[in-house]
Amino acid sequence: MKRYDLITPEGTRDLLLNDCTIRKNIENYLRGLFESAGYSELNTPCLEFYDVFNKETVYFPQETMYKLSDRKGRLMVLRPDCTVPIARVVATRLREAKLPIRLFYNQSVYTPSRTNAGKSDEIFQSGIELIGSASRKADLEVLTLAAEVLSHCDNDKFRLEIGDSGFFKVLIGKLTDDPEIKEKIRALIEAKNYPALNDFLDTFGNNSVISTLKQLPSLFGREEVFDKVAKYYHDAETDKILSDLKWIYTELSKLGYDGKITVDLGIVNRADYYTGVIMKGYLQGYGDEVLSGGRYDKLISEFGYDVHATGFAVNVDAVAEILKRYNPVSETISPDILVFSEEEDAMDALIYVEKLRKEGKNVEFSLFDTYEETMDYAKENKISEIIRYRGEDDE
Repeated sequence: MKRYDLITPEGTRDLLLNDCTIRKNIENYLRGLFESAGYSELNTPCLEFYDVFNKETVYFPQETMYKLSDRKGRLMVLRPDCTVPIARVVATRLREAKLPIRLFYNQSVYTPSRTNAGKSDEIFQSGIELIGSASRKADLEVLTLAAEVLSHCDNDKFRLEIGDSGFFKVLIGKLTDDPEIKEKIRALIEAKNYPALNDFLDTFGNNSVISTLKQLPSLFGREEVFDKVAKYYHDAETDKILSDLKWIYTELSKLGYDGKITVDLGIVNRADYYTGVIMKGYLQGYGDEVLSGGRYDKLISEFGYDVHATGFAVNVDAVAEILKRYNPVSETISPDILVFSEEEDAMDALIYVEKLRKEGKNVEFSLFDTYEETMDYAKENKISEIIRYRGEDDE
């Protein structure tokens, strides 16, 4: 019988030494950035009732969630998303809070990988939610913070793509009401699988809607995207969507990121709750997005509170992987001072060590029996100062 007591389950991993340091550094940076912008921290349980994710505008197929039952037999899931539980909190415990509400979080999400091809089922995310504003200024605030996060990670090679979920929803709504067909087309567009997309759409005939859907994966770039899409399709509803998106793109260009912010009308997120501007952020050396989000004006109303919202999440594990590759850090943190004492003086020496730490010094207590072993250890670990504690005279 195979034993599983020495390994972790597929899709999980232990986080060791400098992995913890890198993640904590990223988390601390994001916390500082979000707090400086007026956001307050909120974290939700990793266990939620299945009903939280079984809403009309929330599309989470059962196979994309870890499920279990509580002692009363109620179906529960490990949190596959951070925004939905926060929507629950806003609609209940923060219902009377004055709007707008600015929230940030640092917590994991759990999603079974379909292939387990080196991808983790547990992903640590940091993100923000701006609740209570439908204005374009709110979209600009969130997008500006997203660009600042990406720029901090890699100012030279980041990319922030923006689109609008409403554009795809208008087009697909004119083609079909079948949710399975909608999802198939969405997935083909997201994968930029041109041949399969064209073949499938050909079964619906040929009109301006179908022609535009075929072109969606290629409608990305800068200002020229808006002129290009107008050649394929326009009506009053899509014209308003594209006009607002163009305004946002033009304003973001003032940040001076030299083409790092682009438009992509082929962004069609799996999360069905997005209703407006959406975004994806990329860093060199990682194929998938490291940041994603957008506007979700209908989600919180699913919990009985009709209020607008927007936000984004950062895949901290992905950012850590990139930073570890290009900016390695020491496996361990070396203290400033190593204190050695004989066994009979150990307690007094530990009190002395505590005193030094309160003075702001990083101090390690030597567990070796001899001073010679302590010196060897200090040399090996690049500890510059050794104190040989002999009693009160050293204090």
